[in-house]
Amino acid sequence: MDERFADVGDGITLCYETFGDPSDPTVLLVMGLGTQMVAWHEDFCRELAGRGHHVVRFDNRDIGRSTHLDHLPPPTIGQLLRRNTRRAAYRLTEMARDAAGLLDHLGVESAHVVGASMGGMIAQSLAAAAPERVLSLTSIMSSTGNRWSGQPALRLYPIFLRRPGRDREEFVEHSVRLFRLIGSPGFDRSDEDLREMAALSYERGHDPAGSARQLGAIIASGDRTAELRAIDAPTLVIHGDADRLVAPSGGRATAKAIPGARLLTIEGMGHDLPRGAWPRILDAFEEHARAAEAAGGEREAA
Repeated sequence: MDERFADVGDGITLCYETFGDPSDPTVLLVMGLGTQMVAWHEDFCRELAGRGHHVVRFDNRDIGRSTHLDHLPPPTIGQLLRRNTRRAAYRLTEMARDAAGLLDHLGVESAHVVGASMGGMIAQSLAAAAPERVLSLTSIMSSTGNRWSGQPALRLYPIFLRRPGRDREEFVEHSVRLFRLIGSPGFDRSDEDLREMAALSYERGHDPAGSARQLGAIIASGDRTAELRAIDAPTLVIHGDADRLVAPSGGRATAKAIPGARLLTIEGMGHDLPRGAWPRILDAFEEHARAAEAAGGEREAA
């Protein structure tokens, strides 16, 4: 991995990696809750770059090799369950500013912004707060924050309340059990790939407290439906019909809230990015991005 680091302001340093030609249009990939940039599989990033994009993936604050805010106490499980926001260290808007700061560091004025799960929420927040930075928005397996849509299946709660493991081996096996529950039943899954990614994540920076602070940011940000209605970036919403963690209603609510958004539902896809779904995701994104670039060129010419 060719990891680099960017100071993005407010004492935050982000670890990032790039693929492809910097002169091509930039695609900023934003990952989800407690998940490092390596979950954007290197093969996925290289294929996207091979389609004529400059691809950037990064660790959000409090995960991987980016800044961990260890001086701020994480919310307790009880506070998270009660949706108590008093211990929230930050909100999604601040995580969106981190992403904008990374674009500044790279000298990129605007990018195609693609977010998965919490990363979709961060991407949405960036598109709402700084529309000039977002050529197009792609929100994958995400939601609006409304408590009546996109909620997880009740049977998932026990595994999230369980400790993710005290050592590397326990953490890896916990990750495999988790993705057996929330992954894509309609696509082949490689437990070996899961173990490799989990082991790499553990080695790069396993931090349950950081994940709790990220979850606190989601809860503290509340229902963002009104914010999403202000987004004017061309928007593609992708959601699996078998997502048990963020129910498909979350994708529908997102597409309904953002003016002109298009919803792509992938049959058999859960809350992951299975290799078998990559062709549909990449083809849909490429069509979406090219249309946004063409529309932007027409606006400039006018």
